[in-house]
Amino acid sequence: MLNERGVDGFFYGLFMDVALLRNSGVRPVNPRRAYLDDFALRIGNRATLVPSAGARAYGMVIALTHSELQHLYGAPGLDQYRPEAVLARLMDGVAVPALCYNLLVEPQADERNLDYAARLQQALRQLEFPSDYIDSVTGR
Repeated sequence: MLNERGVDGFFYGLFMDVALLRNSGVRPVNPRRAYLDDFALRIGNRATLVPSAGARAYGMVIALTHSELQHLYGAPGLDQYRPEAVLARLMDGVAVPALCYNLLVEPQADERNLDYAARLQQALRQLEFPSDYIDSVTGR
């Protein structure tokens, strides 16, 4: 097996949970709380980030190998996500280049996933993100 180096990914959904990542068969390294400016979270049937001037989306920067990222996003239902280069900011303001997986097509206005939104709010609370952001997370 090749000894691949890790690359930082910015995770804004349930993959922020290191235990969930481990249960998915990957080995997360160096998890750090972070945010992206000028992106907003959209939850339809699935979650994604969309460009939005003045918005802020919170998540975790976590290092995984390219193979592990392909494993995660090759799973059924996640193959619609594509990596984008972003500049995440750690909570202390330090900038970190990262890959962020987003849907190619933004969720439709009538799409809802209240269960996902509730689970995401719980994860955000456990990670101690700002309460106003947690409250803004809804199933649409």
